[in-house]
Amino acid sequence: MFKFNCFQMTFARLIFITSLFCASAVFASGNDSGRELVLGSVAMDIPVEMVKRLTPLTKYLSKQISIPVTFRASPNLGSAVEDLGTNNTQIAYLPPAAYLEAHEKYAATPLVSPLSKGKGSFTLMIVVSKNSAIQSVNDLRGKKFAFGDKKAILQPAVVESAGIKLEEFASYDYLNHYDNIAKAVINGDFDAGIVKDVIAEKFSSQGLRVIYTSVPLPSYVFAVNKNLPAITVNKLKKAMLALKGNNATHKEILSALENGYDGFEAASDKDFDGIRKLLAQSKK
Repeated sequence: MFKFNCFQMTFARLIFITSLFCASAVFASGNDSGRELVLGSVAMDIPVEMVKRLTPLTKYLSKQISIPVTFRASPNLGSAVEDLGTNNTQIAYLPPAAYLEAHEKYAATPLVSPLSKGKGSFTLMIVVSKNSAIQSVNDLRGKKFAFGDKKAILQPAVVESAGIKLEEFASYDYLNHYDNIAKAVINGDFDAGIVKDVIAEKFSSQGLRVIYTSVPLPSYVFAVNKNLPAITVNKLKKAMLALKGNNATHKEILSALENGYDGFEAASDKDFDGIRKLLAQSKK
């Protein structure tokens, strides 16, 4: 009897250890809907500011879906795409061109897009200093121009669609964040730059002036890793669609992410076909 009990105990320990191993393997694979989720984002601002902007949303999601959601700042657009594709993050907040890359390379899928004044689109604007003699895109030839992230291919596509080739600038550089671009143009470090509409509005009182506005573009999008379980995807979508700007608590979460956001709408890959065409035209 004693030997039999020892065998039982040893067997039980083996089963327990095996169970732990299997659980760890499932956790690592990202197929367990109960694991912690990591939300990543493009670097639209310095990391500490991005943490401030995304943390209210991660806290809300953690509570709503009963799964811990944490934020991980990406240093640039390329790493945000790579993190999502390789499952270092399971959700990512991406601009349209970055989503297209994540979709094409890693089969990432769109979840929801933010709404601003009820609209799921935004514009990119070419801006100059309020006191600049530059009045139109034609005046930019031979000038210094500021872009954001090197991998933000939508920005140069919009500039070229406005009627000027990159080689016509005296020089151009990449400053990573929209705020950096706005400040550099206001300070005279660059003659002009391209920013998102909300950034142009934010810095207009500080001396920024718009000389060109793009056509409406599909909004930024929250995309998910292809292996995220459908049940978790549905929970996330339901929780995000429930956020409404007319709710005081929700408004704080939305405004922290981006001033002017008032909700989300379900996103589809077809929403980005216009961006695909714009980028294809810029490569001709």
